Amino acid sequence: MTFEAVLFDCDGVLVDSEPITMAVLRDMLAQAGWDMPLAECMAEFVGVTVRSKAALIEARTGRPLAGAWMAEFYDRRNAALQADLKAIAGADVAVQAAHSATGGRIACASGADRFKVEMQLAQVGLARWFGGAVFSGHELPRTKPAPDVYLAAAAHLGVSPARCLVVEDTPTGIQAGVAAGATVWAYAPPGVDAAPLLATGAQRVFAHMADLATLLGH
Repeated sequence: MTFEAVLFDCDGVLVDSEPITMAVLRDMLAQAGWDMPLAECMAEFVGVTVRSKAALIEARTGRPLAGAWMAEFYDRRNAALQADLKAIAGADVAVQAAHSATGGRIACASGADRFKVEMQLAQVGLARWFGGAVFSGHELPRTKPAPDVYLAAAAHLGVSPARCLVVEDTPTGIQAGVAAGATVWAYAPPGVDAAPLLATGAQRVFAHMADLATLLGH
């Protein structure tokens, strides 16, 4: 199948942000009374919004998930990302190949807040490829695993979702792409279990982002 558009997730696909963000979250949750290893925090929160886990956080900490706490989390997260964020290896090659293969019809469709997404793309030098085609689940009625962010990206590009390729790295994101009616390929670096990604509906799994260029014929 020749895809008319490629829609990229951001965190874990284009930028290696998740260990940084999760370390901040783990530390703040520990301070609030829920102490856990980083691996457990990542297993619980990667691919979903913190607010979507409000009931769990409140149960484990014994306190409400207040707006001030979330604001501090965003501030500390952004500072950590600005200090340490790197692109996923090969992401630049993958984005350029997708841009070339589709005549520029690419988008970044994330479940994260817009400030974070745009900051990260700019920081690693990828923003110039996407222009205004950046979409945040925070700005839509529903975020991932609902399809809204991918439907919005496809509509912006003027392409039927059925002719779009979605590139994701989590079951939550894959569910969103499948629900939108797109073909989903999953990035699973070495050491990551691909079985849950395939079980959720990914039609192909690849281990290095640069491999996307070859898979797209570029």
